[in-house]
Amino acid sequence: MLSRSAERLYWLGRYLERTENTAKLVSVHMNLLMDLPKGVEMGWQQLVKINGSADEFYDKHKVASERNITKFMLTDAAHSGSLLSSLTAARENIRTSRELLPDEAWEQVNEMYLYTKNNLDSVTNRRNRVLFLKEILKGCQRFTGLLSGYMSHNHPYRFIRLGRNLERADMTSRILDLASLLLAESRSDELRQYETILWMNVLTALNALLMYRQHVRSRIKGDDVLSFLLLDPNLPRSVCRCIIEMLDCVGDLPNNQAVPDCLHELKQFVYAIDTKQTSQLQLRAVLDQLQTHLNACHQQIASTWFLRQT
Repeated sequence: MLSRSAERLYWLGRYLERTENTAKLVSVHMNLLMDLPKGVEMGWQQLVKINGSADEFYDKHKVASERNITKFMLTDAAHSGSLLSSLTAARENIRTSRELLPDEAWEQVNEMYLYTKNNLDSVTNRRNRVLFLKEILKGCQRFTGLLSGYMSHNHPYRFIRLGRNLERADMTSRILDLASLLLAESRSDELRQYETILWMNVLTALNALLMYRQHVRSRIKGDDVLSFLLLDPNLPRSVCRCIIEMLDCVGDLPNNQAVPDCLHELKQFVYAIDTKQTSQLQLRAVLDQLQTHLNACHQQIASTWFLRQT
């Protein structure tokens, strides 16, 4: 398998996961703000902070309004982290790798891309935005199921899974970074009253609310949610499960000596996080370190299997 083909498939997995995560994040944030009373310390600006794109946003916009942020997050072609940019990049990667994938996979991604291009203006209206995001989420989930059911689980499929799970772990860490605001000792009494709603929305953002209720079997508490989303080995979107999936992928790939070591180091770091003894400031520092570890794993993957640029 050519290294450039492996790289395209890896980034296909990352970009489609990023597309789904962005759609889910905006959708859940809309629901969260509708559940909370006006004045509670949560706003749309949190979305650009999660993605580390606050500086880029404020270079273009003076006001962090719902309209400005949703357009920036969803349809701004100049913003590399927008849903449109991610889907465009995914389409280009699959277009140049069509010989390795089922025809239905290309058709699914191309249909999502065309749907997005034809509905760019719909995101400014909340009702239309809800319908738009639902369609994108369905499309991403169809693509994942289609590959699982139609594609041979060989090296091309492993590179897609590898990219998907690295991107998924990164987004989980970013959502938990937002959740760490709830651990602030200085949080207001008003926010404290709605803490359960906030944690429920964090779980919903990661499709983990039902699984939390089944496995934790206690009322929703911040420490338990953090532990579940970081350490549960069976939850598809927990950081621990993503690492397990990545280890399973790289174990069957050639010339893989350094990558498993990097992933095992990441796994040990995650297991060492004590959610009950960690303050808000400490947790945010830990999550920053987690993202640094994930980036180091990406760099190791790239240097091991992808063609070096000259």
